[in-house]
Amino acid sequence: MGMRVHHLNAATLCPASARLVNGRGGLFERARLVCHVLVVETSTGLLLVDTGLGRDDLATPSRLGRTWLRQVSPRLDQAEPVVAQLARIGATANDVRAIVLTHLDLDHAGGIADFPRATIHVHTRELEAASQGLGTRSNVRYVHDQWRHGPIWSTFEDGNDRWFGFEGVRTLGETKDEVLLVPLRGHSTGHTGVALRSCDRWLLHAGDGYFFHGQVETPPHAPRILRAFQRRSDVDTAARAANQERLRALVESHEDEVTLFCAHDALEFDRLRGDLQTQPE
Repeated sequence: MGMRVHHLNAATLCPASARLVNGRGGLFERARLVCHVLVVETSTGLLLVDTGLGRDDLATPSRLGRTWLRQVSPRLDQAEPVVAQLARIGATANDVRAIVLTHLDLDHAGGIADFPRATIHVHTRELEAASQGLGTRSNVRYVHDQWRHGPIWSTFEDGNDRWFGFEGVRTLGETKDEVLLVPLRGHSTGHTGVALRSCDRWLLHAGDGYFFHGQVETPPHAPRILRAFQRRSDVDTAARAANQERLRALVESHEDEVTLFCAHDALEFDRLRGDLQTQPE
């Protein structure tokens, strides 16, 4: 039996040039990126994987920083925060018991304040880096106001398990369902993928382990502008590239067992958003 999984876009980002970012569209047309969030119905309540932007970010967008706002031009749509979309699945903010963050970049952690009762799971090194302002572009990527409310943190270290060749994997202890934390270092200090068992296959939310669907195709490819932005954001480009290659190999060898997707690719999101993973009757 599997968990029911809902795919939500919790912020639309519109940087310049669809052709150079999305790989298609006009050169002067705005690109479209998403903030792909999962709402998972587990045996102990709702679990979120990432949160995108939250209501407070939309109310005070200046806190996101002029550099980030200029680079990605977020739509700032009041209907997009996860908390505003829960009614569609018959839920409220109080039903969210846990949130797993792939990392603490502002476009992944912005919504945690909308769920003050939820336990926030994040890698120990990621929380340390964000809290202390460590790593590449830390003054741009981390917004301390997003967790100034005092979240209920639950940090984790790498585990001892293996999963499809990935090492350091551990089980999330918040639920009895199959939720795995998969180390995918490189983009940030504690970057972690989240694998869920849904019906007869696995879903792997790779966060920012890659940015573009073509990067995990064979042969890999991606628009030049997106590759440059990715390198500029990395804390360890070699580690990110190695994990990205392992993700590509995962798709090549286990496509019938694992559905892989990242946080921002709109094509991947569009393919999955109508795919409501349900438990067998």
